Amino acid sequence: MSLTHLARATGAGLLAVTALTAAAHSAQAADTLGSAATAKGRYFGTAVAAGHLGESAYATTLNREFTSATPENEMKWDATEPNRNTFTFGAADQVVNHALGQGMTVRGHTLVWHSQLPSWVGGLGTADLRTAMNNHITRVMQHYKGKIHSWDVVNEAFQDGGSGARRSSPFQDKLGNGFIEEAFRTARAADPAAKLCYNDYNTDGVNAKSNAVYAMVKDFKSRGVPIDCVGFQSHFNSASPVPSDYQANLQRFADLGVDVQITELDIEGSGTSQANSYANVVRACLAVSRCTGITVWGVTDKYSWRSSGTPLLFDSNYNKKPAYDAVLSALGGSGSGGGGGGGATCTATYSKAEEWGDGYNGRVTITAGGSAISNWTTTVTLTPPQKISATWNGSPTWDSSGNVMTMRPNGNGSLAAGASTSFGFTVMKNGSNAVPVVGACTAS
Repeated sequence: MSLTHLARATGAGLLAVTALTAAAHSAQAADTLGSAATAKGRYFGTAVAAGHLGESAYATTLNREFTSATPENEMKWDATEPNRNTFTFGAADQVVNHALGQGMTVRGHTLVWHSQLPSWVGGLGTADLRTAMNNHITRVMQHYKGKIHSWDVVNEAFQDGGSGARRSSPFQDKLGNGFIEEAFRTARAADPAAKLCYNDYNTDGVNAKSNAVYAMVKDFKSRGVPIDCVGFQSHFNSASPVPSDYQANLQRFADLGVDVQITELDIEGSGTSQANSYANVVRACLAVSRCTGITVWGVTDKYSWRSSGTPLLFDSNYNKKPAYDAVLSALGGSGSGGGGGGGATCTATYSKAEEWGDGYNGRVTITAGGSAISNWTTTVTLTPPQKISATWNGSPTWDSSGNVMTMRPNGNGSLAAGASTSFGFTVMKNGSNAVPVVGACTAS
């Protein structure tokens, strides 16, 4: 359970990127998960694995559909500090830089957790463990300072079942109940601009575990302990369905004065039943004003930690499932259908090519889906005052604003299944470094 090089941004810079991204997404039709969520004032994110970013269909789907990324495993303690005071950020950097390069925000996951700990942590004495915990939080957060929207500071610290008790872990057993508060205070000092979240599973409805978390958050808020948000993992299946009081539970936490985020959503199943469950989750978030966003725990069923349960919005061939259409509809968006069943489909993915002082060349790669296509079209949306000054390998038209280019083939419309072509364009920045937003690809 709990997953274009950029210089380190300031907190203000991250907010500027977010604002530009929102503006760009709202400039196009709400025909993707991210653009539809943006229109509702939310983000729609996914867990991202660095090892899959080199797969074209994975990166294409990620870049097209999502506005937030959570490293699936790359920020956990065993990945970032495998040996004491030896920090390795390469894989996490890969996810963060890819996401920011696409104009996404990033959730940090996770700083203090009982699982995926390197063996050296459990062997420390009390004083050493306290020092190591605070040092780990500080070093990791400072490395990403200004780049992370929300951090899961502490993850899964409560037991399952009816006790509402704390889970046994090196931190709980040696540092006691105060370790969570200490972790949050250390995190606030390390990056004052980041949102600080507590994250857990099986807390989606009102039960002993969620009541214990609620009591902790209420206590923290009453005493000024810095907590900004609570994450609900929301892993559902037929034995553990979306609870009837899901929305009410989210609302009672929001009423404490924290944001709520759905952080690791996946729902096992298929067809209409799965689609309805996904839609219910989205509607619950939209009904709670402080529910700021939804993250699904993976892009495609193929790589899900629960792959046999087919729990995600895209199947193993990256076709949109009925659940995708249900989510898009619940968000108020509109799309071109499921994309499955062997129909004509395509994907469009953006990459930056050459760059110079006030300009750069962009490239969009069009890839046919599981069957051959004879025609394709996609859009490229710029954030003013950027302008496209030249294009090649395509036939462009423009909307009245001059900011949205619709590109169609110029002799390169016919593609075999899985084959690709590309078109390019030159952008004059005019002082703006905003990333172009590529719309959905449609094919016939």
